[in-house]
This record gives sequence, C-alpha cells and structure tokens, in this order.
Amino acid sequence: MDTSPGLPDDVSPGPDDATRTESEGPMRLPLGTAVLVVVLALLAALTAGHFVAAFVGPGASPFLAVGNSVIDLAPSWLVEFGKDVFGTKNKLALLLGIGVALVLIALAAGAVSRRRAAPGIGLIIALGAVGLAAVVTRPELGQLAVTAPIVSFLVGIAVFPWLHRLALETYGPRTVSGTGDAGGAVEVREPRAVTDASRRRFLGSTIGVAAGAGVAGLTGQTFAGPDIQASRADIAPFAPATTAPPIPAGADFAANGTPTLITPNRDFYTIHTALVVPRVPVDEWTLRIHGMVERPITLTYDDLRQRPLVERTLTLACVSNPVGGTLISTANFIGVDLRDLLREAGVKPGAEQLYSTSHDGFTAGTPVDAVMEPDRRAMLALGMNGEPLPVSHGFPVRMIVPGLYGFVSATKWLVDLELTTWKAKQGYWQPRGWAREAPVKTQSRIDGPLGDITAGDVVVAGTAWAPHVGIDAVEVRVDDGPWQRAELSTEVSVDTWRMWRATVRMSPGRNTVTCRATDRTGATQPEVETPVAPDGATGWHSVTFTAQ
Repeated sequence: MDTSPGLPDDVSPGPDDATRTESEGPMRLPLGTAVLVVVLALLAALTAGHFVAAFVGPGASPFLAVGNSVIDLAPSWLVEFGKDVFGTKNKLALLLGIGVALVLIALAAGAVSRRRAAPGIGLIIALGAVGLAAVVTRPELGQLAVTAPIVSFLVGIAVFPWLHRLALETYGPRTVSGTGDAGGAVEVREPRAVTDASRRRFLGSTIGVAAGAGVAGLTGQTFAGPDIQASRADIAPFAPATTAPPIPAGADFAANGTPTLITPNRDFYTIHTALVVPRVPVDEWTLRIHGMVERPITLTYDDLRQRPLVERTLTLACVSNPVGGTLISTANFIGVDLRDLLREAGVKPGAEQLYSTSHDGFTAGTPVDAVMEPDRRAMLALGMNGEPLPVSHGFPVRMIVPGLYGFVSATKWLVDLELTTWKAKQGYWQPRGWAREAPVKTQSRIDGPLGDITAGDVVVAGTAWAPHVGIDAVEVRVDDGPWQRAELSTEVSVDTWRMWRATVRMSPGRNTVTCRATDRTGATQPEVETPVAPDGATGWHSVTFTAQ
C-alpha cells in the first residue's frame, strides 16, 4: 500500500476501512478539503448572483436580498440592539454576521460531505430556495430580478459536485481487487496515492473557481446599477426663488466644542433600512401624488425643477438618537414646498396621513394636519448645502417635515405620496411597535470642553433642540450644585438646533456636569431617562470631567 508523504493523515485506513467494499461507499475526504469545496461552491454561487444583479437590480443579489429580509423580519428589540452596539455600522455588522453564518454552515456541510456529495447538494438547494424567496418578496425589485438567484443556484449546483468529484479523485480512496478471508475475490477500498499531477489539477481548479468568483463579485460591484454620480453631475446649479436667511454671527459655539450650525454633507447623519442604497437617475424618476385627492398628479424631476424652488435651514433628528447622541444634523435644503403641491392636488376631507413610499419599498405615514400647517415649511428636497442630494441622503428627491422624527416624515428616494387614513395603511415602523405620530422631543447635550481640564472656571458648551418649537433656555449644574442659566447662541429659526455655553467652576478631580433645556412652550425636558422606542428618548445628559 502506498504511504506517500502527500497522503492526508485522515484518509489512512482504519480497522474497518481496509475491508470496505464498493457498496459501502468511499472513505472520507479530509475535513479541510471538504469544507474548502463547500465554501468555494457557495462563493461562486453568491458572486454569480451578485454579478447578474448588477444588470437586473443591485438588490437582487441573493446575499443582499437575504440581508434586507433579515432587517424586515427582525423584531424591533433586535434592531435596536444592533444600533446600540454597532451604531451606524449596524448594516455592515449584519452582512458580516450573515457571512459568518454561511461559513459555519459550510463547516457543517463539509463535515457531512466527506464521503458523498449529497449533503452539500442539499445545502445548495436549501440556500438557493432561501435566496429566491428573499428576492421574490422584495417589493422594489422587478420580474427580471429572479434571474439573479436562479443563476446563483445553477452555478452552485454545478460547481459543488464538480469540485467534490475532483477532491475524491485526488484525495479519496481507490478501488482495487483483493482476496477475502474465504479466498474469494473482493473489491477493496484503499487510500489513493496523491500524485503531483492530481494535486495540481485540484489546486488549479480551486484557484480557478476562487478567481472567477472574485472577478464576478468585483464586476457586479463595479457595474451595480446606473452611474448615479454622473446623473448628479449633470444637474444644473439650483437657483432658489426664496433663499434661506444668512447664518448670523454667533449662531454656534464651535470654538468651545459644539458643532458648526450647518453640518457638512459628509458629516450629516444617515439612518435607513436599505442594505443597498437605491440608485435612481433623474431621467427615470417620477413621483405620483394620489389617493384621497381631487386631482392626482405625476411629476418628473424636471417638473419639480421648473417650480419655484425654496431654500430652508432645517434640523433633522433620528428617533434612534439616545440621550446625548449625535444622530441629529442641520443643513440648507433646496426643494419645493410640499404644502403647495398638496393644495394643487386638492386634499379631500377625511385624509389623515400622507403615506410616503421610497424606491426601496420603505414607507412612512405623516399626519396631514402637520404637513398642511402654513408655517410648517414641509418640503420635497432636491438639494442639500448647495449641491444635489447625496445618494445616501435620498437622491434624487426626499421628503422633509420639520419637527417630526425622520421615521415618520423624512422618506428618502421618494417615489409615491398617497393621501389616506390611519386605518387604511401603516408605515414600515408602526407594526414593529413604534409610534404613529412622533414629534421631536426637546433635548440637550454636552459637547465640550475637549482635552485636558484645569480646575477652576471652565467653559462648558453643548447643543439643544426642539425643532418647530424653539429653545428658550438651557441650564447646567456641576454635581448636585445649583442650576445656572447658559448663554444661548443667536437663533436662526425655531426649526434649527441652538448652541449654548456656560462658565462653571470645577474642583480638582471628578466633576459631573448635567444640562437640561426648556422649549418655547415652557416645557423642560424630563429628568428620567427613557429608551428611544417607541417615540424618542428623554432624560438629562450628564458628562463627568476630571480636572487637574
């Protein structure tokens, strides 16, 4: 018997293997080889689907479609756990988690596929069915999208048996004629001599599959969807008929650690449910306004551009922002007045919510009464800080209703507005336990000082907000000392955040500074901290500083 050093240890014959007959099946593949075969087959299948998805819709990639389905089906507590632990990287963490799960499945499938290919084929069939179901149930995908999971399945079901057969022919046993105990002829399985030629053939095949998967995945990523940046670049500069008032001097205390009043686009927070950001060229975009209206309207991007454009400085806040959190930003938005559009459509009596739908299927319900308030300044935004909306912020068009949390008012990649009742439809987050109507709660936070602190008089600074209501006062205290009123920055409008600063005395050692805000209605933010669900966090923000 050949005991060549090239033979893997775990295919050496055991007590039973030396007399194993053809009918009993072959000896096992090395575990590492069996797992490698499964992993490469999965990789080839997934990247093939990703490649096809580049041409039928990026969301049709089975891997991404499954990820989107996980987001949609996950209970709200799990979604919030992901946000708390991973913050804005929660989607990346989800994709990595799915990848780890696939590797673990591959380990298990490899372990049970060491003798025969059937268990691995069963895995390919099961995962193919999951991917197909995920794509078919995505509301934003067209009929051609099913080609991506179908191609993915066909590649997987072809590559796995082929690689498994090559592995058996390289590292598996061979059948030889022998003599049994009774002197009769028998066929015996014995380890195969691993030759350089067979090893090179298997290694070359695995490298070829891996390289092909890499090319398919990279190509699919490169050509996924239309060239949106080119579409953005083709948009002519905006010329608002009504510009936002100039930012007054003293509108922020950035020198003391607060943000600037206007948040640069690259720093503006972004929260959405999409794993793949929708890419909608302006020449393919339309908006339908329908439902409980007298005159349904369909608008193109050019239709909006030809209307009088307005520029408004607005602060947006995310309901997932915890006490002291940073999921709040301010920008100069350019667009059209939403109230004017709805008046042209003619809102019928009894319409209670403006049901907005994103290109990726996300939905939100906004109170009609709020949108139609003359001074609410709700708008459909096309531009942000002087340029077309960034893709991650809703290009080509998003909705903004000041004073309401984004999950009920700020739909990105907007494609549909329906006037309806609360009973008729629910937005994406309502069935998941979140509030139906969600005005932004009065909040404040401490942003500075930053760096080392010397005991004595110290300038503490921060941010407060009560969009569409306005901030009237901010107070701070050190430890359990008396509250003292802070200096407020120059107000831009009631729809923007407001900065504050105060000089406090800090003793050597640890000092806990707490802040609280009072809005223009006279209401002071409550002391007790509550979680973000179902309608926004509350509580006083405290930071402990160590003074030298």
